Amino acid sequence: MRLIVFINGLILIFGGVLMAIEAIAFGNESGVFLLASALSVTLGALLALSSYSDFPELRTRETFMLTATVWLTASAFGMFPLYMWHLSFTDAFFESMSAVTTTGSTIMSGLDTTPHDILLWRGILQWLGGVGFIVTGMALLPMLKVGGMQLFRTESSDQGEKELKSSTMFAAATFWAYLLLTVACMIVYSIGGMGIFDAIVHGLTTLSSGGFSNYDASFGHFDSPFLQWSATFFMACAGIPFAWYIHAARKREFGSEQVRAYLAVVGVAVLLLTIWLSAFRGFDILDALRLVAFNVVSAVTTTGYATTDYTLWGGTAAVAFFLLTAMGGCTGSTSGGAKMMRWIILVRSLKIQIYKIRYPHVIMRLKYEGKTVSDNVLDGVMSFFVFYIFTVAVLAAALDMIGLDFSTAISGALTSVANVGPGVGNIIGPAGNFASLPDAAKWVLFFGMYVGRLEMLTVFVILTRGFWREAV
Repeated sequence: MRLIVFINGLILIFGGVLMAIEAIAFGNESGVFLLASALSVTLGALLALSSYSDFPELRTRETFMLTATVWLTASAFGMFPLYMWHLSFTDAFFESMSAVTTTGSTIMSGLDTTPHDILLWRGILQWLGGVGFIVTGMALLPMLKVGGMQLFRTESSDQGEKELKSSTMFAAATFWAYLLLTVACMIVYSIGGMGIFDAIVHGLTTLSSGGFSNYDASFGHFDSPFLQWSATFFMACAGIPFAWYIHAARKREFGSEQVRAYLAVVGVAVLLLTIWLSAFRGFDILDALRLVAFNVVSAVTTTGYATTDYTLWGGTAAVAFFLLTAMGGCTGSTSGGAKMMRWIILVRSLKIQIYKIRYPHVIMRLKYEGKTVSDNVLDGVMSFFVFYIFTVAVLAAALDMIGLDFSTAISGALTSVANVGPGVGNIIGPAGNFASLPDAAKWVLFFGMYVGRLEMLTVFVILTRGFWREAV
């Protein structure tokens, strides 16, 4: 456990150094970053120095604990400047957890006049959260065999590690792909008319699938078809596994079942909603296509940007977006949600079960990417969906008991667990935020964002009695 404390101490030191750099670069506009930096570095140094020793190799139990604690530690150093600025403890922790999990739910308003260093800090937290989840999703969760993720380790190895000779080179290549796409997004935004600062922050929050904006109107502040189409493209890129880019660049091969499924879901949803808006709501076909494409991609990738309040399009659109938020992008991307790989396995498993009702003695093997899916992987995927539904239901019930209306409770629970951002309804919909919710509701959603980003089982296994036994 000393190693876990040591690593968390280093994370606090790293966060403090980032704050100091930002304070120097932006002149400490908000007046809080130097003090927050000193606090974070001091706490981190105390943890690191008090726990430093010859560390044993990480066992499974310690790996679970490390995975679960680093996100809380990142949220802790992330909230220091926000709390010292003027947010309450609850609001600062909520905003920070929303940032590092790339959820994008916000309690802040008046963003148009918020100090630039605070806005940039939110963007940095989301971008680092995107990096963190790529590492978690590609390395730790597959190793821990959470929710069938060991299947992704096999897939990503086939598409990257064998080509780059080592997992270290593969991780570095993945980071560079993430960084280069982020820089490209910033450049395109700048060409499209954004100011340099806006382009930087929105580039950080686009590729991380985070969705924080510098304006209360979110991306709708930029009344530019070019910028909206650009954001649609880069949000879609963020929903694709970063291992896929490495494989495509080196082998010129673009096949991937989950990427095809992801693009198909987005394409069908955009087509149907565009036709519906044009035919039944009187939208111009090109305007409808642009608005639908942007908001559908934002929902599926769980980015959470909005250009309009799509709940005003009618009940059909509201239900469609509610369902799309549960889909998620691809495994190995920065997106939240259940992920396309799991949906593919779930659908194929259901098809096999239905077929066996008609032909009970037939032997059929579930395959993914041409390989047979083991029972362990299938059990992991099914367990994930059970916990996913269970968690959303419990959180929704808790929010209802706190006093939220039904639509706010159910959509709030789903948007937190899926790490989407906006929910449905007048309060937390695309045109609202989470500021007016009671503190108790914010802590419920805080927990939902946390367990959702760590795929539920990573956190819940720590709460079991067997986890704390000596033998793991």
